[in-house]
Amino acid sequence: MKLHVSVCIICFNEETNIRRCLDSVKWIKAAGGEIVVIDSFSTDKTPDICREYTDKFTQNKWPGFVNQKNFALDKASHDWVLSLDADEVISNEAKQAVIKEAETGFLTDGYLFRRHTFYLGRWINHGGWYPDWKLRLFKKSKARWGGLDPHDRIVMAEESTVKHLDCDIVHHTYQNLSHQIKTIDRFSDASSEALMKDGKRFSLFHLLFRPPAKFLETYFYKLGILDGLPGLIIAVASSFYVFIKYAKMWERQSSNQPVER
Repeated sequence: MKLHVSVCIICFNEETNIRRCLDSVKWIKAAGGEIVVIDSFSTDKTPDICREYTDKFTQNKWPGFVNQKNFALDKASHDWVLSLDADEVISNEAKQAVIKEAETGFLTDGYLFRRHTFYLGRWINHGGWYPDWKLRLFKKSKARWGGLDPHDRIVMAEESTVKHLDCDIVHHTYQNLSHQIKTIDRFSDASSEALMKDGKRFSLFHLLFRPPAKFLETYFYKLGILDGLPGLIIAVASSFYVFIKYAKMWERQSSNQPVER
């Protein structure tokens, strides 16, 4: 069976994850599809690893999450796109689900997968991390990346149809706690800047009350408490991310730090 699907991946210094990701989708290329990788000038072995799997490897200066993913979308040759992050893996059950949908001719415009995260030595099943539904397979002619960095999302055209698939994408989100802290720093930079570009202003109310609200939501309302100590760590880290995002907005605003446009 021919599978005319473009796999789109963006990456930067992902030598730890990228081979695992590419291994999980190489069957699509073997079935007649392609693998498109957009790299932000990695300084590790990421480019070398990617070139082992595809000749559609392009380096592009980092323009932000949304713009980089749309850049990858524009490089896709096929109208059906499977978009993955470099730390995600298509499980065997997800592979079989995609094949089954392809055999029937992809009767809807987009497909959502559950994303299941493995972190701190265990599968995270609560706290809003699972089931973490992600639209990953879609018709390019009816979709575009939107949202505010770093929280990108696929925006489908009006009257598009989507289907939930009963399968998981595996997510290897952080290598360890140090990696999570570094990611919080990087993502809070992107998020605070994106909010200010969107015309938002610093609010003391948000700084004081949204972090504890996030902790209560993650740990109790969404049952992160059932994930043991990792669940507690995730809830505290999620709360800290919210706090530091608003603190960075205050820092930019009070110092009149320019926001790139």
